[in-house]
Amino acid sequence: MGLREQIAEDLKTAMKAKDAERVSQLRGITAKIKDLDVAARVSGKEIGDGEIVPMLRGMIKSRTESATLYREGGRPELAEKEEGEIAAIRSYLPPEMDDAALAAAVDAAIAETEAASVKDMGKVMAALKAKFGGDLDMGRVNGVVKARLS
Repeated sequence: MGLREQIAEDLKTAMKAKDAERVSQLRGITAKIKDLDVAARVSGKEIGDGEIVPMLRGMIKSRTESATLYREGGRPELAEKEEGEIAAIRSYLPPEMDDAALAAAVDAAIAETEAASVKDMGKVMAALKAKFGGDLDMGRVNGVVKARLS
């Protein structure tokens, strides 16, 4: 079962259970997926899990920033709502690599691309993206690659 189907099933379950907060979270995710579908219709592509995962990561990033701003602004109740949405979104993402596995993957990509300095960072990032696709949080990878090449 793909992510789209899993989210739809979870939405039905939440609606039957009358879990308004969960329904709201899942409708937000569904709306974002529909936005991807509309954008893809122009080019005639089908949206699969490979496109949905980066979109979910983007949703997490924006909600993390919002939660931080709410906390700084003295609005902990809104920050908690954002954090709840982050948890809901994260449940649909593949498990992240641990630090040791990520470091090994970065080292392998550096060796494969023969990168020698930060100038070669783009090649390393492209190799990692090609190999792991949406399974990697590129923001997290960016820091590791930069540290290795510095």
